[in-house]
Amino acid sequence: MNREKRAGVRLGLSDRSRDRARRAWGRYLLALMAWVAAVLLLAFLGFWVCSSFVWQDGFVYRFLNWIRDYIVFVCASVILLGWVVISYFFVARPLWEVDALVEAAGRLARPTEDPILLPDTLAEAEVQLNAARERALRDARAARDAEQRKNDLVVYLAHDLKTPLTSVIGYLTLLRDEPQLSPALRARYTGVALEKAERLEDLINEFFDITRFSLSAIELEMRPVDLSRMLQQVASEFSPILSEARLTCRLQLPEKLVCLCDPDKMARVFDNLLRNACHYSFPDTEIAVAAQTEGDRAVLTFANRGPDIPPEKLNRIFERFFRLDAARSTASGGAGLGLAIAKEIVECHGGTIAASSQGGQIVFTLSLPLGERP
Repeated sequence: MNREKRAGVRLGLSDRSRDRARRAWGRYLLALMAWVAAVLLLAFLGFWVCSSFVWQDGFVYRFLNWIRDYIVFVCASVILLGWVVISYFFVARPLWEVDALVEAAGRLARPTEDPILLPDTLAEAEVQLNAARERALRDARAARDAEQRKNDLVVYLAHDLKTPLTSVIGYLTLLRDEPQLSPALRARYTGVALEKAERLEDLINEFFDITRFSLSAIELEMRPVDLSRMLQQVASEFSPILSEARLTCRLQLPEKLVCLCDPDKMARVFDNLLRNACHYSFPDTEIAVAAQTEGDRAVLTFANRGPDIPPEKLNRIFERFFRLDAARSTASGGAGLGLAIAKEIVECHGGTIAASSQGGQIVFTLSLPLGERP
């Protein structure tokens, strides 16, 4: 916090302190004046009432006569006693309030779900302390979630990297230990080892990508791009993957859809969405890609036929390292980073991305601004 901000905070606190001090001092003086007035009024009423009766000689009569003779002393003594009691109350109550505040502040070090309760005079402080308690609880939950995600990351890394690495080591060991292998079998083992090594490289690249997007600001090289043409190019590059998975891709695109974006990073988004659709589509079905303009935004949809995604998983589908089917994605898909990376890129462009799943159809919807980024 710079000097100006610190001065502003001190000024704000000083103003509030002076205001509270003035109010407390005013209440103190008002209480004293009320007590003095009450004592004088009581003395006047007592003198008027007592003078309207005929008293017989006795203890009460002599006591009242003594009070009448020393009325100034009696009134002064009563006023002084009241002043002591009122002063004690106005001094002790702030001390009680301070003790309550100290105890409440101590509870913030170990916040619980139980609300903090303070005297009515500290209602404002109670609201602020409870707000701080709720923030502390949210931060504690966020810290636990972050720790859990870190542990999950370690598990994912160990599992996803170990599986292809074990295969590479196993096939290379066979090639080393079995010199009499036929050329065909040797070629087959070499091909499998190369395939697993490439798989390992892809996983490492994905981990590097998500780390780069998380730890540094994404720099976009913005320029006008025809999204229709880009989607056609990306879809054509997926022809071998689509053919292998027995899928087709149908494009419903305007003749030209120009959008201001980073072409390399936007192509990465389209690549990740198509790849995800390929991994989670039923065989012999169609992936439909459509685009249109709505006002000053481009709206693109990627739809495929596949098993419905439960709502609790649909809400987490853009989380890093989250995978719908861990066994399947480990064998054929990514490390659960593709959709997270796509979301990072789309949001950096000022856009949004959402997913829906119903009736065996999975739809990803992108909304991108056509003009300058906000």
